Amino acid sequence: MESEFERKVLMCGIVGYTGTNDATDILIGGLKRLEYRGYDSAGIALGNDEGIESVCRKGRVGDLEQTVAGMQLDGACGIGHTRWATHGTPSEANAHPHLSCEGDIAIVHNGIIENFMELKEELLSRGHEFTSQTDSEVIAHLLEEEYALLAFDDSGQDDIANAQGRRLDRTPDKMIASGDPSVLAQAVSHVTERLIGSYGLAAITSHEPGVIVVARKDSPLVVGAAPDGSYLASDMIALLDATRDVLILEDGQVAELTPSGIALFAREHDELVSCEYETTHIDWSVDSAEKGGYDDFMLKEIHEQPRVIRDTLAGRLVGDRITIDELGMSPAELNLIDKVYIIACGTSYHAGLIAKNLIERWAHIPTEVEVASEFRYRNPIITPTTLVVAVSQSGETADTLAAIRDARIKGARVFGITNVVGSPVARESDGVIYTKANKEIAVASTKSFLGQVVSLTLLALLLAQTKGNLTTGQIRLLFSELADTAEQVEEIISDTTDIDSAALACKDASSALFIGRGMGAATATEGALKLKEISYLHAEAYPAGEMKHGPIALIDEGFPVIAIATKSPTYEKVLSNLQESKARGAMVVAIATQGDEEIGKYADHVIFIPKVRDELSPITASVPLQLFARAIALERGCDVDQPRNLAKSVTVE
Repeated sequence: MESEFERKVLMCGIVGYTGTNDATDILIGGLKRLEYRGYDSAGIALGNDEGIESVCRKGRVGDLEQTVAGMQLDGACGIGHTRWATHGTPSEANAHPHLSCEGDIAIVHNGIIENFMELKEELLSRGHEFTSQTDSEVIAHLLEEEYALLAFDDSGQDDIANAQGRRLDRTPDKMIASGDPSVLAQAVSHVTERLIGSYGLAAITSHEPGVIVVARKDSPLVVGAAPDGSYLASDMIALLDATRDVLILEDGQVAELTPSGIALFAREHDELVSCEYETTHIDWSVDSAEKGGYDDFMLKEIHEQPRVIRDTLAGRLVGDRITIDELGMSPAELNLIDKVYIIACGTSYHAGLIAKNLIERWAHIPTEVEVASEFRYRNPIITPTTLVVAVSQSGETADTLAAIRDARIKGARVFGITNVVGSPVARESDGVIYTKANKEIAVASTKSFLGQVVSLTLLALLLAQTKGNLTTGQIRLLFSELADTAEQVEEIISDTTDIDSAALACKDASSALFIGRGMGAATATEGALKLKEISYLHAEAYPAGEMKHGPIALIDEGFPVIAIATKSPTYEKVLSNLQESKARGAMVVAIATQGDEEIGKYADHVIFIPKVRDELSPITASVPLQLFARAIALERGCDVDQPRNLAKSVTVE
């Protein structure tokens, strides 16, 4: 259903546990794993047969951890949340979990309830009192009413106004039985029918100790069972220490977690019906959630990029042919493709710009790159021979998912490129390429970006191979050179002296301009984004040929111009642009090819990278730009892993 108003929401984090161990440490540990997704406040709620204890703190999870360390919290069942403000300012009052009026129900919620004002007015008219400014709190109050209606069977309880506010001081008639949903599960199911928008929701009540009920719509949730109990999270990474076999909830499903296991339900004809389910095995390394001796996750992930390249390419060249069986299309079907759309957001969009050059150069197929949030409203021309490639690191990006659904309705074949096995993008695409980047923690994407570029390069080679535009010898040579970039990236990150020197010279600037031509122009867009998102230094990227059409007016004494000036068919043109910049006082930083003896005449700082084919240069040229942005951010005192106003995934429009 289309919303009456749309906005961007940065994903928060949800965790939960019910079992035989104390829940506090498990919840705090899970929230730490998810803090990269949102971190202006955090809270936990523990339930037992005596009631619910809830603790919330403004700030990061560490502030919450310090608070609970001095408390005597008791409970083996609980839920937790780390928040990024949407409705309501960052505060303890607005932090999750939210409680019902009686304090006997607690909920945590990701997403947006678009009709919350209407629901809130109804609840206020019936005597409910609200303690926050959030849209999420309405869920707790709705559950309070619905639970009362379901739990009591004496006459008069169909009157919501009378039922609301009565203490549920006896065991509900319908408790957990073989194959039957709990009262809480039924209440959650009924309440979600009234919600317009998106939700990843977890709830507990003191009337059903040890039970957690979760539900989702357009906001990810995963659950998993382990010997010591049942776990839930909004991201698989929070479950890795407990279990590698997880159930990824689908929209509309309700799961009930108890210490002994998980039951899954779906709504049919106003009833919750038990469902069979299969789990997905996750083979990520637990080390991906730890810094492993690096100063920050961003640096760790930059250093992991050679492995990402190698893993993404593993097994893709069989004999002399590129093989991507997961795409599920025969060579004959691929050969019919006459138009490609690449849809993505942010960094993934920049990977798409690079891919456009490759697909058109090698496969000779017209290719357009679209910002996913615009694609679905532009009424693009799509036919059954159109291929739509959806690129998303998380596989959760709301705009990209909406574009996928629109494309499929119009008859296109859809390929997903994502880093997350079993993610919505993977499930809703006809075929998928996994980037093999393992889990990425830093908000600013580095290794996932490179994984996307390599995956898209493989796709371009496959299309060119299918169309017969490249010979088997050319395919083999290009694949070999693509594989060599792993070692070249290792060489780049082994010595950052020149990068650090250039960053030190630019750290006090208020703005910067990134330029390049051809493949370099696409690379420049990603360099500019990295700089502004983690250092808060304003940066713009332009094709170098556009300099005299406006951007050159920005340049004055000491203004940083960062140029992708690798050896390419447009190299001489780029040198001309550098001359124009220097003549106006710019401080030029050039990314150049090793052995280039001319570039020093045109640049104040030169960062040399190994010589590669022009088509593969974005892979190597992007790495020093990542390190350059990080170095400037550190010089300016910024948190490179958790930049302000940003979180890892944008999962709601």
